[in-house]
Amino acid sequence: MSPMASTPPNLKRIVCLPGDCIGPEVMAVSRRVLEEIAPELELELHSFGASAIRATGDPLPAETLEACRSADAVLKAPIGDPEFDAADVRPEQGIFRLRAELDVYANLRPARQGAVDLLIARELVGGLYFGVRGVREDGTVFDTCEYHPSQVERIARRAFELARSRRGRLTSVDKANVLETSRLWRRVIREVAADYPDVEVEDMLVDNAAMQLASAPEQFDVIVTENMFGDILSDLAAAMTGGLGLAPSASLGDSRPGIFEPVHGSAPDIAGRGIANPAGMLRSTALMLEHGLERPAEASAVEDAVDVALREAPTPDIGGRATTAEFADRVLAALVP
Repeated sequence: MSPMASTPPNLKRIVCLPGDCIGPEVMAVSRRVLEEIAPELELELHSFGASAIRATGDPLPAETLEACRSADAVLKAPIGDPEFDAADVRPEQGIFRLRAELDVYANLRPARQGAVDLLIARELVGGLYFGVRGVREDGTVFDTCEYHPSQVERIARRAFELARSRRGRLTSVDKANVLETSRLWRRVIREVAADYPDVEVEDMLVDNAAMQLASAPEQFDVIVTENMFGDILSDLAAAMTGGLGLAPSASLGDSRPGIFEPVHGSAPDIAGRGIANPAGMLRSTALMLEHGLERPAEASAVEDAVDVALREAPTPDIGGRATTAEFADRVLAALVP
């Protein structure tokens, strides 16, 4: 019997988006784990990404979007397929739309290994990736970075709360010596800081932050930053703590369901070979249990079981020989001793 079996029922509906290439393979492992530790959860599969383009012409079909809106959480596997890399309609367009539709403005990227235990809170639905873009008559191409104070304030408050629940240190990363949006960012961070006197706050320019992450990542607790800086720094933090293949993420709003997904790609070169590493998918499942469903005991159990499997049944990407199924079996064995 699962050690989590004594947990009172907490009926929730989870929309599972299996994604592309290795996506269905790693999603299947997460579903096995959830069915073991939380059998009362209702798990629904819906089309998303390249598979949805083939079926409907849209990476985010209306039926899938409606299911996500009404769910308690969205668990998403990686998307992407070389078939659509140069197409007008691409799988990645679906995730940008889904994030905007659910207004999941806070992207949490934990990085943990040895003495390093940090959390990046990245603003996810504003900035350069969502600004006005285009081509002028003279051939100039432009992308616009814009932020409203309210967008900065809400990610700042989320980050301060997270820092308060951890070790009480917050590093705000910007480029205030150059960018107007960063000067706004720094001003709002300082205004919000007045409500959190128990959190130590530091401003850091993004280039220095990258250098510090690469050379002394153990100094950080919570990092808060804008969309593009967060995209880059979170991948760097993942590389410092085991690689993108092991890294999870949670994208949260204030009331709508969160999106929980690994940060690695769909790995078409190994799809169907049964050797995909499901660690990032499982760690994202743990984040869903913790932040999306308020089940920290189950989340901790999954995290610990993944750590066991990484040591005892590593897949080829991290120097081992275990298959995806063997890794999953070791996770389940650790969950159900």
